[in-house]
Amino acid sequence: MELLERLAENPLRAGLFLDVDGVLAPIVARPEDAAVPEETRAELRRLNARYALVACISGRAGDDARRIVGVPELTYVGNHGLELDPDAAKWTSRLHELLAGVAWPELEDKRLTAALHYRDSADETAARRELDAVARRARAAGFVTRYGRKVLEIVPPVAADKGTAVRALLAQYGLRRALVAGDDTTDLDAFRAVGGLELSVRVAVASDEGPAELRAVADVVVRDPKEFLSLLRRL
Repeated sequence: MELLERLAENPLRAGLFLDVDGVLAPIVARPEDAAVPEETRAELRRLNARYALVACISGRAGDDARRIVGVPELTYVGNHGLELDPDAAKWTSRLHELLAGVAWPELEDKRLTAALHYRDSADETAARRELDAVARRARAAGFVTRYGRKVLEIVPPVAADKGTAVRALLAQYGLRRALVAGDDTTDLDAFRAVGGLELSVRVAVASDEGPAELRAVADVVVRDPKEFLSLLRRL
């Protein structure tokens, strides 16, 4: 793949921006059980020594993403980029109040955002109906809601996302070359953020659950985290 070869020719001018779940770590039924395979961790350590920046831009809280990846020397930005925006913290107490009235078995409170998973639900149609009701309450309280891969996400109405995080890190490190990898709707913001760079590579880790648009705009499409690991080894 010519784009990958060009990126690898001058790694000190490039950054790698990687989602965690579904890209580095296989999707599992319980989010707390996710883990990045040791062979992928070894590759991330190699890339971190080679490239100007290796960053994990995750929907998880940053500390949780660091735990899942298990390579602390990387750069981590959690909550879909909200951790870089001070305005997001103003919504923490309001989110806590909202979640206090939500009874959901797989509720992930990430302090700035929340994720209500329904991958384990016996009846996904019924689960979506219940979550639609939660979403309406969240929007009435001023929050933004969106569905991802078997999850409803509740986020504050702040103009921050994975794309703003990528742009901030590119500016901070003075980089004009980047690879971005993702598997879900929020990764589209990161894909858009590298438009106009000297060199950009957008990698979609495709799945039946993921958005078709991600595959449509990607430069490279792989099937799963194992195939993505093979791609990383080319860098």
